[in-house]
Amino acid sequence: MSGVTTSKSGAPMTVDALPEEQPVALVFNGSTAAVMMASPFDLPDFLRGFACSEGIVTRGSEVTEVTAIRHETGFEVRGRIPEERAQAVDARRRAAVGPVGCGLCGIDSLAQASAFPGQVAPMEPGLMDHARAALAALTAGQKRREDVGAMHAAGFFDATGLVTLREDVGRHNALDKLIGALGDRDLSKGAVLITSRLSVDLVQKCARVGLRGLFSLSSPTRAAVDLAGRCGMTLCVIRREAIVPYAHAQTGKETVL
Repeated sequence: MSGVTTSKSGAPMTVDALPEEQPVALVFNGSTAAVMMASPFDLPDFLRGFACSEGIVTRGSEVTEVTAIRHETGFEVRGRIPEERAQAVDARRRAAVGPVGCGLCGIDSLAQASAFPGQVAPMEPGLMDHARAALAALTAGQKRREDVGAMHAAGFFDATGLVTLREDVGRHNALDKLIGALGDRDLSKGAVLITSRLSVDLVQKCARVGLRGLFSLSSPTRAAVDLAGRCGMTLCVIRREAIVPYAHAQTGKETVL
């Protein structure tokens, strides 16, 4: 909700409500995999999505017994994963607190920042024609942004329209929450639309879970375009005048602009 303060002249001024941001620890089998600054809602989705997008598990259903615990200094989200999967947590320890602008904070090895996430199949033909309608639905569905502003959103859409969306102050957190919300759904017929710039970590996360298309309103980084092209992922920016494909796979051949 909004508050009231005074200007230099003494006149009352309305202060907009601000988004909440808290440290969130993501814990698997009692071991902390990451501590991220995030919006403290949809936390079970956050844990499951992070586990999938970081390659800790291959399906969200592998994360069980999920509980979110509020502490005085933040939140802890706990889940159980198969013991063989728990080794991935130990191999990729991310115990540093990450600011909302970066999805790679706290990684142990620089090699992980540019790791190849695997090949994806070409995006469903004709899906690009549904991107603008999905954007309109995403904009209308951002209820938290209406309340406090400064919120990123990530949504999944297919030929039927926008399926679901998630919001967070961090763009990579919004994507992880979305992936977690999608569960074990077949992602081959759809794509992701996100309100932030397209960076390499977002391409990595999408590719790891088999997402074939990634759309945004902001230009991608060169590293994101290069990686999407190598993965076979379609990477597009929705501009006012046109939808611009920066990386686009057709019949097995990559086109990178």
